[in-house]
Amino acid sequence: MEPTILFLICVVVLGVASIRTQLSRSERRVARVERKLDTVMRHLGLEEEVPRKDEILALVRDGKQVQAIKLYRDATGAGLLEAKQAVDALS
Repeated sequence: MEPTILFLICVVVLGVASIRTQLSRSERRVARVERKLDTVMRHLGLEEEVPRKDEILALVRDGKQVQAIKLYRDATGAGLLEAKQAVDALS
């Protein structure tokens, strides 16, 4: 293999590895900040306001759990597991 191509491949691989490390570090920092914020909110007796909560509750009451989870994800930007846990907690 030509040395220039090999060098470029190595640079790309190292760049990707560096970006993945930085993203992982950032994700851990965000998770830590979210845990702290949750602790402060619990201490103050505050609850997070769920957008479109009435619509989500109506779907849950009608037995439309999947639609409720989808609406929760659309309204909050939450991931699938987080949305399912939140909808289960609402029901």
